[in-house]
Amino acid sequence: MIEVRGLTKRFGRIVAVDDLSFDVVPGRVTGFLGPNGSGKSTTMRCMLGLDRYERGSATFDGKQYSALAKPLHEVGSLLDAGYVHPGRTARNHLRWLAASNGIPRGRVEEVLQLVGLTDVAKRRVKGYSLGMRQRLGLAGVMLGDPHTVILDEPANGLDPEGIRWIRDILVHFAQLGKTVLVSSHLLSEMALMAQDLVVIGRGRLIEQCSVGDFIDRHSTKWVHVRSPQIDQLVAAIGSAGGKARRLDEPGAAANAAQVYDMPVESVGELAASHQFVLHELTVRTESLEDAFLTATAAEQEYRTQAVTP
Repeated sequence: MIEVRGLTKRFGRIVAVDDLSFDVVPGRVTGFLGPNGSGKSTTMRCMLGLDRYERGSATFDGKQYSALAKPLHEVGSLLDAGYVHPGRTARNHLRWLAASNGIPRGRVEEVLQLVGLTDVAKRRVKGYSLGMRQRLGLAGVMLGDPHTVILDEPANGLDPEGIRWIRDILVHFAQLGKTVLVSSHLLSEMALMAQDLVVIGRGRLIEQCSVGDFIDRHSTKWVHVRSPQIDQLVAAIGSAGGKARRLDEPGAAANAAQVYDMPVESVGELAASHQFVLHELTVRTESLEDAFLTATAAEQEYRTQAVTP
């Protein structure tokens, strides 16, 4: 389990991390989200002892990272795949890491196979693409089979197959009871793999909760309905106190409408009472991306101008 309490980090007059506290529990993938400049990477560096912080604490199963005798056996981390000696081969890089933590050489071959780099393990890292370096970094994370995994933008540079693979492996880690904290701007991927979220802005905690609760609190829900009698149904919903908007935009489903301020059960009962035929009746909600943009609207460091099609 990861416990962060009152973590505060300054760069001169700038407060990068501001009295931040959160927990990451085993057996679940926790997404670490925030706009650019929110302090996510700095927080992770402080947790791993790479940056000194003014006050607070960060512990892994009750221990600070600096107190771990063989850290690769307990905490696997990847913050920047570029921090690898370019003159080393992938295999020698992993062998050096293994030797530093008493890990058998055979494990190096296992993780190379897991990340798909066996065929290029003799090549020097300077010739690797960004995606290949990410895979090498992930191999280092898995080397000691740690109980805790911390990753900053692990899908950066990966192709679709690689993105799918990292999602599946992180979910697998959580299913094994490991503690998984992952930062990513790929919110569509986060929605598929994370159960919990820690959302920060300007170094402060905005919210810590499950993905479902976050979307419920920060996004709009509506009832999507399709019927060959859609005009009559829309009128009936309005008379009953609901709000309905027929969808006539290009690409919209035929004879469809969005219903607000009326639960799906009431829409179905209303249609039944008027003997309207329904072809679809579903509850829909905005995406994690929509919820994130709403929750962090006041914390964005850089604001872009909306583009009108």
